[in-house]
Amino acid sequence: MKSVTSIIDGLKKAYIEKLRPLEKTYQYNDFVSPLLTSSDFDAKPMIMLLGQYSTGKTTFIKHLLKSSYPGSHIGPEPTTDRFVVVTTGPDERCIPGNTIAVQADMPYSGLSAFGTAFLSKFECSQMPHPLLDHISFVDTPGVLSGEKQRTQRSYDFTGVTSWFAAKSDLILLLFDPHKLDISDEFKRVIGSLRGHDDKIRIVLNKADQVDAQQLMRVYGALLWSLGKVLNTPEVMRVYIGSFNDKPIRETAAGPLGSELFVREQEDLLSDLNDIPKKACDRRINEFVKRARSAKVHAHIVGHLKNQMPALMGKAKAQQKLLETLDEQFAKVQKEMHLPPGDFPSVDEYRDTLSAYNFDRFERLHTKMVKDVDDMLAYDIPDLLKQFRNPYE
Repeated sequence: MKSVTSIIDGLKKAYIEKLRPLEKTYQYNDFVSPLLTSSDFDAKPMIMLLGQYSTGKTTFIKHLLKSSYPGSHIGPEPTTDRFVVVTTGPDERCIPGNTIAVQADMPYSGLSAFGTAFLSKFECSQMPHPLLDHISFVDTPGVLSGEKQRTQRSYDFTGVTSWFAAKSDLILLLFDPHKLDISDEFKRVIGSLRGHDDKIRIVLNKADQVDAQQLMRVYGALLWSLGKVLNTPEVMRVYIGSFNDKPIRETAAGPLGSELFVREQEDLLSDLNDIPKKACDRRINEFVKRARSAKVHAHIVGHLKNQMPALMGKAKAQQKLLETLDEQFAKVQKEMHLPPGDFPSVDEYRDTLSAYNFDRFERLHTKMVKDVDDMLAYDIPDLLKQFRNPYE
């Protein structure tokens, strides 16, 4: 660590020397998340906006930038039909998804796993702007309702949102007072954000379109709807406002409403201002979370390999292990004294495992696991003592 010049540098070095070998040996990239590259560590903090169509996602970005970004479309119908990353650049232009995915200096190479069908619905919008020097935005297609729309998407929509959620520093869920129903697809999308609850903020946008009494009812209905989907004991923070360039409609909001909107908008903007300052802490947090997850994955894979017979009945043994996967998780947890919160979803894991031959898995290399333990116990705390947050 003596040659390291910053916290990010130290994380890169620790990843390459200690965590990456473990991830490659146990195929962590196939099960959970692609291997990290240098650009993943150097990437700017990112804000992702999610919501049903016409809840004001693109307008929200326009409101913060005080101008439209290249390729933006705003309208009451579903206008944004693709994932758009809005970031800084020397000139105003749109770069297609296939080009972005192969650029080494961009942290989007992992999106290649979703195939050409997704990359044709992905683009990067660049423009010179002082705010974009510190933060990038991800504008997403409006979440639709009904089974027909879901099957017409040619790519794994929830998989992509889950990938972006892992990379984002803040996830804004936007709601419109006239569209409070949470559709099946939106429920799946919110479900894919599990594990990133600390990043989620709820925004009740266009709130000046209803009067004070209706707003009170809408706010209650929104919390009730979210309570059934989010499954957390804590109440999510909901910001009320009207994030567009028009003045707040005093007639609908009333005198209390306009002051409330101003204060709520200031609260949300101060939350956004803190992102660059907290980005370094968030990166360490995500790195530690990834290391713990990779360690658990290595223990599971090593355990499954050990349970396989030496000669006969391998197919039968593998089938039995798949059927009793929850019991195998419990065994690994008990034997290795691992926290249950670090274990993945049994059903999702079973789906991925079914495509593999357990007999070809690697046995558990205790030295590799010890290296990751040492990294978490000594290297990262030393790194934090040695360097300050670069944004302070």
